Amino acid sequence: MANERIGDQLIKNALITPDQLLEAQKAQKVSGTRLGSQLVKLGHITEEQLVDFLGKQYGMPSIILREVNPDPEVIKLIPLNIVQKYNAIPFERNGSTLKVAMTDPTNIFAVDDLKFLTGYSIDVHVTSEESLKWALDHFYDQAASLDDALSGMEDDGSIEVATEGMDATVGDLEKEADQAPVIKLVNLTLVDAIKKGASDIHIEPYEKYMRIRFRLDGMLYEVMKPPIRLKNALVSRLKIMAKLDIAERRLPQDGRIKLRVQGGKEVEFRVSILPTLFGEKVVLRILDKATLQLDMTKLGFEEGALSRFKEGIYKPWGMILVTGPTGSGKTTTLYSAISELNQIDRNISTAEDPVEFNLPGVNQVQMHEEIGLTFAASLRSFLRQDPDIILVGEIRDFETAEIGIKAALTGHLVLSTLHTNDAPSTINRLLNMGIEPFLVASSVNLIVAQRLARKVCTSCKEKDEITVETLVQMGMDPEDAARTECVKGRGCAMCGNTGYKGRIALYEVMAINEAIRELILMGASGTEIKNEAINQGMKTLRQSGLTKIREGVCSVSEILRITMAD
Repeated sequence: MANERIGDQLIKNALITPDQLLEAQKAQKVSGTRLGSQLVKLGHITEEQLVDFLGKQYGMPSIILREVNPDPEVIKLIPLNIVQKYNAIPFERNGSTLKVAMTDPTNIFAVDDLKFLTGYSIDVHVTSEESLKWALDHFYDQAASLDDALSGMEDDGSIEVATEGMDATVGDLEKEADQAPVIKLVNLTLVDAIKKGASDIHIEPYEKYMRIRFRLDGMLYEVMKPPIRLKNALVSRLKIMAKLDIAERRLPQDGRIKLRVQGGKEVEFRVSILPTLFGEKVVLRILDKATLQLDMTKLGFEEGALSRFKEGIYKPWGMILVTGPTGSGKTTTLYSAISELNQIDRNISTAEDPVEFNLPGVNQVQMHEEIGLTFAASLRSFLRQDPDIILVGEIRDFETAEIGIKAALTGHLVLSTLHTNDAPSTINRLLNMGIEPFLVASSVNLIVAQRLARKVCTSCKEKDEITVETLVQMGMDPEDAARTECVKGRGCAMCGNTGYKGRIALYEVMAINEAIRELILMGASGTEIKNEAINQGMKTLRQSGLTKIREGVCSVSEILRITMAD
């Protein structure tokens, strides 16, 4: 079935609306996934509805692979490479018949190959792309593959860490890095991180061991401990892939790796290498376009906060600031704003360090401080490029802040980020940089503070026995607290037994109105500005978190972990 036909049939069956189909088709162009999978990801249709619909369309039985528990011997009947080639996975054997789930059951060549390969009659069931991906992760255990890659590489007990081995030649390092087991281990690690939805990979050497950790939903989890003697080979392999200098082991290095994975999807890794006491630590940030959320309504904004944010970014000039710690989703929020504003009649330029994702129609500039291409230098050049909207990756110093504010005062919309704890304290941060109060008051239109909270896994969500007193102490209204049913994740295969799956942003949106401008000019404290903003209707980060608790999206313990009491 063509994507258009699937979409039309879903609309005809009243499962989605035309607007939802259009949104999914736009997102599909970026992610490269199937249309049905994109509709599930956007929440327009459930996986059960999609699989049931596919079964009716193809006139054959459907299956959700999460709901079956196949015999491992059945799984072994079709090798992993064949499963990935045909998107077909075995799940049950009855006599001489093998039941196989496929995303494209019309592929008769695949069915014939499977019949020849296994020696069984093939009973095809249709399933969704998401269901098949889940089965690949759980039935064909990736961890086992990583263990296989390590087999035969274990230390024999006679090897001790003595020196860093700085005298190794480039030829030696290249030879080690090109060994088949090292290449296999690196490739499996990268692919496993993509499948698990990790945001970062940490490869860390210590005196007597090394470890590899993935950051999943903002938390680090150890996935394996390769033999310590492989540390130089692993780092050298990654350096070769990122086109870095493998002979330089005393200075930090930065690079990029681009991989093409199954389905033709491209994933980039931002590579950072840092010399430590016992070797080089490598951190890879995974830049997967399929996970980039550019739709503001899906980020986590409450209705009032979203309307204030949109009102701010549609003003013809002024400054919009997004604040929060590293990894709090500031770049995603700014990219979503730029995506919203990206029209044919607007000239948009960005200065970023680094450029994380390519945005069509936007002039993106990568910073290179070592050659003098700084945020301040780029901003000066932008002002000679007839800009309408300017994005500055981060305001780090007085010079960048001053040029950005002057641009905001001369008819340009300027978006940027700062590292502060909440929205009101951003004012004091700008003043501490040396910006005059009257310039801050007249240029800044809106300040957004944000954090990323882990969502409770929907597959193992259960009631959490939290007292009304606890919710009231957190700042919830007593009546709301009495009506709220708190939830937590029990832990299951879908979430890796963590109880959490995915993240959502908490937002504190402070519009700068006349009352707040007066306070800035008077030199008011952050607390006074915060109280006035709350009186004007601003929801704090804690209040945003309490809303997510009431909606059953986040657990109490998660909101306590990432927000402070007001």
